[in-house]
Amino acid sequence: MTATDVAPDTPEVAPRRLPRPAEVRELLRFRKVRLGPVERRLARALTIEDLRRAGRRTTPRAVFDYVDGAADGEVTAARNTAAFEDTVFVPEGLNPVRDPDLSTVLFGREIAFPLVFSPTGYTRMMHHEGEIAVARVAGRAGLPYSLSTVGTTNAEELRRAVPDGDHWFQLYLTNERRLNDELVRRARDAGFSTLLLTIDTAVAGRRLKDVRNGLTIPPTLTVRTVLDMARFPAWCFHKLTTPPIGFASLRSFPGSSADVAAMMFDPGLSYDDLEWLRRVWPGKLLVKGILRPSDARRVVELGADGVVVSNHGGRQLDRTPSTLEVLPEVRDAVGTGPAVLLDGGVRSGQDILAAVALGADAAMVGRAYLYGLMAGGERGVERAVEILRSEYQRALQLLGLDATRKVSGRHVRRAAG
Repeated sequence: MTATDVAPDTPEVAPRRLPRPAEVRELLRFRKVRLGPVERRLARALTIEDLRRAGRRTTPRAVFDYVDGAADGEVTAARNTAAFEDTVFVPEGLNPVRDPDLSTVLFGREIAFPLVFSPTGYTRMMHHEGEIAVARVAGRAGLPYSLSTVGTTNAEELRRAVPDGDHWFQLYLTNERRLNDELVRRARDAGFSTLLLTIDTAVAGRRLKDVRNGLTIPPTLTVRTVLDMARFPAWCFHKLTTPPIGFASLRSFPGSSADVAAMMFDPGLSYDDLEWLRRVWPGKLLVKGILRPSDARRVVELGADGVVVSNHGGRQLDRTPSTLEVLPEVRDAVGTGPAVLLDGGVRSGQDILAAVALGADAAMVGRAYLYGLMAGGERGVERAVEILRSEYQRALQLLGLDATRKVSGRHVRRAAG
């Protein structure tokens, strides 16, 4: 082989040289050092699942299981999340998506993006800052917050702590009419804008993890549970040095916690109760716990302003359909006027986008922000919102849209099978 046989376009090996200092500095950009353990923990959390794992490491097992668990075999809870995973996005191309408008309008109010904080009970058990911390984050983020009847803060306390927030009140209609009147009046007088009537608690669901951990009403803690709690001295310190945890909205009602809890599960709840509530409540009224289109249509006919498609996060009746599965049917049943919200299984901003595409005005989250609360209190809830908002914006832009109002059913479909 001669020199003339060598291909003329053979690339030459790049010559060796010493790197310039500026080039080395460009490569060696270290992350900002965070001194506090909470800051480090939250900075490492890039997803809600990361916050879930952080919450598991910072909270006693029984408390974490109370948040994370569901009823019986937890089939419904798994279906809720799987339904979102089986959703396929169909993006549009060549649409400018600079500076997208994430906001939407719900009950005549603009909210920052299609998210509402679901009501959760016993919130100060997860972290001593409790409902007030969550409501503060919601207020700063421009999102509604729902206070539970069985929350550890009452309506008046929440309004004083977060005077400018858009507060909703979740109502369990009890078998005591006097107490029902009092709960509705207090929510109204505290300036709450919206009432959420929960209808899927005729009896209490059976959450096996709570039973095994002894986290029942009244508590029947096991030795194992107590020893596990002792492994979290900061959690124990805050529980022992802050006011006792209880049903804050029901303090004036006589009886033990078990007596009060028994009233929350009323097998006599009927459409007559909804009609009464519509007469006495002047604000917006949502019915939460809807899975059948015919039920959605009926409650709207009786005066509800909308529905929440919900199976209680899988914490009541197990083996029900996922909420995302029945959402389009419910939207078709009530039409475009009434509000339709969805909860159950929402763990990412993409899940929120899928819910909106399939007919929801907004998605509701409970576990997602509770993971953040357990991981870092108010700062953890803030981190959860940051994650969901950034994921939602990124998904919206990658879908080829620059505004929430442009999302529609043509942008999503369910995976085959």
